[in-house]
Amino acid sequence: MKLKELSVLIGVIFIVIMLIIPLPTGLIDFLIILNISLSLIIILVAMSTKDSLQFSIFPTLLLLVTLFRIGLSVSTIRSILSKADAGNVIDTFGNYVVGGNTLVGFVVFMVLVLIQFIVITKGAERVSEVGARFTLDAMPGKQMSIDADLNAGLISDQEAKARRERIEKEADFYGAMDGASKFVKGDAIASIVIVFISMIFGLIIGMMQMGMDLGTAAQTYTVLTIGDGLVTQIPALLISTATGIIVTRAASSGSLGDDITSQLFAYPKMLYVAAITIFLLGVITPIDKFITFTVAAMIAGGAFQLTRIEKKTLHEETAAADEAEPEEDIKSPESVVSLLQIEPIEFEFGYGLIPLADTNQGGDMLDRVVMIRRQLALELGMVVPVIRIRDNIQLQPNEYVIKIKGNEISKGELLLDHYMAMSPGVDDESIVGIETIEPAFGLPAIWISEEMKEQAELSGYTVVDPPSVVSTHLTEIIKRHAFELLGRQETKQLVDHLKESYPALVEEITPNHLSIGEIQKVLKNLLKENISIRNLPVIFETLADYGPMTKDMGLITEYVRQSLSRQITKQMTTPGEPLYVITLSGVVEKKIADAIQQTEHGNFVSMDPNDSQMILQAAAEETERLSQMGQMPVILCSPAVRMYVRQLFERYLPQIPVLSYNELEANVEVQSVGVVNPS
Repeated sequence: MKLKELSVLIGVIFIVIMLIIPLPTGLIDFLIILNISLSLIIILVAMSTKDSLQFSIFPTLLLLVTLFRIGLSVSTIRSILSKADAGNVIDTFGNYVVGGNTLVGFVVFMVLVLIQFIVITKGAERVSEVGARFTLDAMPGKQMSIDADLNAGLISDQEAKARRERIEKEADFYGAMDGASKFVKGDAIASIVIVFISMIFGLIIGMMQMGMDLGTAAQTYTVLTIGDGLVTQIPALLISTATGIIVTRAASSGSLGDDITSQLFAYPKMLYVAAITIFLLGVITPIDKFITFTVAAMIAGGAFQLTRIEKKTLHEETAAADEAEPEEDIKSPESVVSLLQIEPIEFEFGYGLIPLADTNQGGDMLDRVVMIRRQLALELGMVVPVIRIRDNIQLQPNEYVIKIKGNEISKGELLLDHYMAMSPGVDDESIVGIETIEPAFGLPAIWISEEMKEQAELSGYTVVDPPSVVSTHLTEIIKRHAFELLGRQETKQLVDHLKESYPALVEEITPNHLSIGEIQKVLKNLLKENISIRNLPVIFETLADYGPMTKDMGLITEYVRQSLSRQITKQMTTPGEPLYVITLSGVVEKKIADAIQQTEHGNFVSMDPNDSQMILQAAAEETERLSQMGQMPVILCSPAVRMYVRQLFERYLPQIPVLSYNELEANVEVQSVGVVNPS
């Protein structure tokens, strides 16, 4: 155990000993001076902190200091009542500080207690209570503000995490201070009770046990009790003041002394007003003119000096800025390096679509982006990078663009005062509007006015508001290009996250058998065919089985797909309905198998262009026919050629799933509704 931890434990144990075992007067003197010193250190630290959280241990420290002071009070009372002696420090406070006048000492003690109890403690308690309440009430708003800044690109993920942790710490701190302030209040009440008990029982013990007369007993025990009260109350007052400083302290860039001097004297003109007021007070009233004129001269002189310093500082800052800015713009490497940054995902829009992202105009685009990232994390199993949202005056007013790694992927156009309506298949001639194309899936649609919305819904049209249109479009684009967003760094984060729960599994695979880059290739292959990688434990189990056998990542991907058969089956089928598929004829599968070329960099299909063109044309005709029947086209083939069939089809039919028999569960009903067999 470290020495720091051991010292705190010993200190707590010693406080308990103080409550039980009588202490010699010399040790009591030492502990009293230590108590005053500790209280002084606490209030100085409270004044020097720039933020309340820098002294986050204060609530617990408040409890320990209060307990120490109570233990010290018990020891001093025991010594006063048993020996009529509490040491040199208490005797000094009882005789020297108040001049031996017990009545004056009692009044001073009561004034200190009342100041602490009514003014400082009561105020600190109320501020703690209100601070805790407002901090908890403001937490949801602060969290939304952090998410908005994160999605807008103003802060990084690490900064967002730090700000969230700070909000949680603030809530914990003010909640603890709300309870800890009760310690100070109880300590003030206990001080009053202890003094009265000590005085009353001191008289009784002095007269009945020690044979003193009433005057001697009253003088002896009252002086000692008042001295004990003052010795205890001064540190208590310092601690109470520190409590008030902590709970009323707002975050700033300087200590309390810096803030007071910089903010109190921030307006030199107001000091002139104060100086004139004090000067007139000396002229008009009988107050000693020497005092008022001296104070007025000091304030006016300080105002004059502050004005000179302010003008000089402003001149220096202006000159320095004029000299530094051009040099920084030209010579600073950051001015060029920052231009090299390419955002993973960007959403740019024209000035006419600003209300989408402006919360003051009712826009909720930032909140929608947060939900999109959460939805895709659940569907794809990867953390989608921050989506940067910004306006672009080069675009048309109602136009928006979606970019992936700096390249434009898709665009669209919105009419904010209209709704997009998509026909159910049978058009209603009474529904008229501006013809357009639904951007996410390329379906024909029309923009209709708000007055026609209800009629369109009654006619069976799917009616969507503009924010939902762009949200769906953005979601689909990210899904299609998710494999491009998964780099080695993102893969490393997924591996590290999995390692927290499955350390043995991860250690078996990497770095001995598969590198991060090779794992990335497998995950990208899955995402490229819209297969979620959320079930990483199953994926890594398969990598552990087949990784040591081959370095062909395409082949390993096929094994992984087969291990995810239950997931793939659920994704491709509808409960209670068969899976309608298009199969490949034996001739086509044999042609593809014969065209496989094996190289040291992997296997690929090298087929005669005429043959490949005929196969692609036949597949396109079959998938088109199935789409017209209202069914989702799925191509089913043998496991040996599935990977190569996908290679053949992915350029011309990228959205058509290609499955193998081993990727479907045995209980799935499969119906073949077409065969790819070019004549």
